[in-house]
Amino acid sequence: MSQHVDEIIREIEQLDESDRALLDRRLAELAEAQWQTEANNARAIALDLGIDQQAIDKAVDDVRYGS
Repeated sequence: MSQHVDEIIREIEQLDESDRALLDRRLAELAEAQWQTEANNARAIALDLGIDQQAIDKAVDDVRYGS
């Protein structure tokens, strides 16, 4: 790990329980926001390619149950 990352880890380890819980919540919020952005981008790409939810559902069914 880089020295910068090591320093951040040491600081996190020194947080009290409430600050650590707040950090966990904020990191979860950031991850969710990133996931939503990526999901929206993927949906836009799929729509441009003519792939809609019905096509996705059919593909899932085909994989699960055979065509």
